[in-house]
Amino acid sequence: MRYYSTRGTDSDELRTFTDILLRGLAPDGGLYMPVEYPQVSAEMLSEWTRIFREEGYAALAFEVMRLYIDDIPEPDLRYLCKKAYSPHVFGTKEVAPVSALPDGMWLLHLSNGPTAAFKDMAMQMLGHLFEYVLRREGRWLNIVGATSGDTGSSAEYAMLGKDRIRVFMLTPAGRMTAFQRAQMYGLDDPAITNIAVEGVFDDCQDIVKAISADAQFKEQYSIGAVNSINWARLLAQVVYYIAAWIQVSGDPRRKVSFSVPTGNFGDICAGHIARSMGVPIDRLIVATNENDVLDEFFRTGVYRVRSGTETLATSSPSMDISKASNFERFVFDLVGRDQMTVRQLFGQELASNGEFSLAGTPAFADARMRYGFLSGSSTHSDRIDSIESVYRHEDIIIDPHTADAWKVGRDAIRGGVVEPPLIVLETALPVKFAETIEEAIGFRPEIPERFAGIESQPQHVIDMPNDAQAVKQLIRQTVDAD
Repeated sequence: MRYYSTRGTDSDELRTFTDILLRGLAPDGGLYMPVEYPQVSAEMLSEWTRIFREEGYAALAFEVMRLYIDDIPEPDLRYLCKKAYSPHVFGTKEVAPVSALPDGMWLLHLSNGPTAAFKDMAMQMLGHLFEYVLRREGRWLNIVGATSGDTGSSAEYAMLGKDRIRVFMLTPAGRMTAFQRAQMYGLDDPAITNIAVEGVFDDCQDIVKAISADAQFKEQYSIGAVNSINWARLLAQVVYYIAAWIQVSGDPRRKVSFSVPTGNFGDICAGHIARSMGVPIDRLIVATNENDVLDEFFRTGVYRVRSGTETLATSSPSMDISKASNFERFVFDLVGRDQMTVRQLFGQELASNGEFSLAGTPAFADARMRYGFLSGSSTHSDRIDSIESVYRHEDIIIDPHTADAWKVGRDAIRGGVVEPPLIVLETALPVKFAETIEEAIGFRPEIPERFAGIESQPQHVIDMPNDAQAVKQLIRQTVDAD
């Protein structure tokens, strides 16, 4: 398997998995994609079902990921999957179990990892992959990432103690919950640097991209990425779509649909990849909060990013995003993998005008017809109602982001737009959003024992302006001092 950039040219060198693993963003500003999606047959799906049920999630992860990774020996890759997805780390052999809900809906539990968020599902694997390749090549990696809430803590916990890795994580000052801040800023380790940026998540993400776009700096300081611009993150997430299908269906003739809370388009892009491989997926529902850039596109064909001042602070803060980085990967497929068109849309029109339109084009029609996408948005009052309803009827407490997906998914089923079964993807344990949960059901969720007292611990964070040059200088000082 080889990879190329969404904005590249036919003359560009095709790269291996381990090459793009350490690169993150492509030098031309595009995102790496496989030259093709491996296709799975009914026989292969049946075999994966057997493997998952008999051997567990780690074995399934190996089977899926080896289709895309051919420059790590299979015994080593299998070992890395076992380390990443052990019952010790995630609590069960299934790793991501499901629960039945009314109306033919299901809940996919993705918050069983160390930081109680779905980001652990990919970050744990990414940490082991990074360490393996860096040791093999005798290199160091300085990871520069941005988080709107859960990516940061998942990345830091996954990289903590790993050989040859430092982490610089940018967060939007004042835009995360107290629990989320405590999880990140409570880490006191010389390899972890937390940076609170004056701005919103999109500003943090822009700084990461600007640093990655500086080829000389990136090379000199060995800059890598853990955000979902890194292909390995998406690949790891593809696995839980397949695991969910196996648990709810397992019959190659019976499709399932998914409702996915998303702001950066990474979580649902993994579903798009699984569907493109031939996994029996019918509909992929994009569920947004009040920051509805993605919902607007799937309704109108217009992709219009918002400024920092237009990006609202909501009660599902991890989705307070108005520039969806992974959306470029989907548009790449949508326009027939035409790199010139992607360069024009993202490198020129979006950069100059803040928007582009595919309205009225065959490509936009394909978004729904060929690729199965639907969308909807949710408000604060919707979240409160959804959390209260699920708790009252099912005695299950869901977090605000999951509530967005539950609301949009339930509306689609009741409106006859989607047929069950419909699987709702969980974002995190509700304890991370205690104030919103209390507003919805009258009490705060119980804090798991492993997180007791987390918000009262000392915190370690550096406040910085919204300035890529200032962040680069901090990286220089930190790395050069070692």
